[in-house]
Order: sequence, then structure tokens, then C-alpha cells
Amino acid sequence: MSTHLVITIIANDRPGIVEQVATVISQCEGSWLESSLSRLGGKFAGILLVEIAASRQEELQTALKNLESKGIRVVLEQAGGDSFESGGDELLLSVVGNDRRGIVGEISRVLARCNVNVDELYTSTENAPMSGELLFHATAAIVLPVGLSREALQDALEELSDDLMVELDELDE
Repeated sequence: MSTHLVITIIANDRPGIVEQVATVISQCEGSWLESSLSRLGGKFAGILLVEIAASRQEELQTALKNLESKGIRVVLEQAGGDSFESGGDELLLSVVGNDRRGIVGEISRVLARCNVNVDELYTSTENAPMSGELLFHATAAIVLPVGLSREALQDALEELSDDLMVELDELDE
């Protein structure tokens, strides 16, 4: 019988982190199914889904914890079963606006109030081409609840600020 584990890792960024984690998983005969890995602020962070024989789970957990001596912190959790399913439209949300403190909180409050599920979220900032002011960019894969139109969500998000540009498109599969 196999089990699925969600593993998070964080370390000071350097070459070889993925290889070290992958080697441990492979040595324990686990299968690396999915992952999202990034470098942010000089740190390397990732989350991955691993399938492993239930009889080898403890061995994997011990081996991954031993990576802490190499500066790689690891947290393991049993996968939680099926993903949240709202039955609504799956969309790609794009938001661009002047950056300001609290903008992610403002956007996420609107999404939560509208019962929108966020599957993935990517944010960044960059200097505007003409003014040099800092622009905020967000891209999110979202799932609308049944009964919420994309127009209603777009209106709710655009009410946050006059300078916010919001686009909702079909999610490419």
C-alpha cells in the first residue's frame, strides 16, 4: 500500500538542493509526483508531492530530517485527500496596479469574501517603464464557486482601487 506526502523544504539558496532531496526520495523508493520550487530573497523554497510505500514512510521522514545537517529544513505532512472542488469555472486571474502595502491582503479578502478558491498564486513587483514607480503584478489560478460570475468578481476586485487592472481568462489546460 502506498501513501502520499506533501513535503516542504527551505534552505539558503545554493546549487544541489533539489538533487539532495531527490536522492533521498529515490533511495527510499519514493516517487516525486509534483512540485513547485522557487528562489526568493536568497532562500530556496519548495513544496512537493511524493508517493511512497507506507512501509517506507518513516525511513523517508528520517532521511529527509537528516538533511537539516546540510542546511535543508523539511516538513512532511500526510496528503489531505482530494482537492477542494467548488464545481465552478477555473480561471486565470491577472492583476496589475501601483504597489502599496497590504495589496495582497486586499485582493485575498475579496477572493475569500466571494468564496473563490486559489489554486496557485504568483506575485512580483517591477518598476513601471515611464514613471519608475513600483508596479504590483499577481497571477492566480482560481476556481469560482457555482453562481459567481467572472464579471461580478472582476467588479469586486476593481472596486479596491482605480488603478487596478483585472483580467479573468479561461485557464489553459
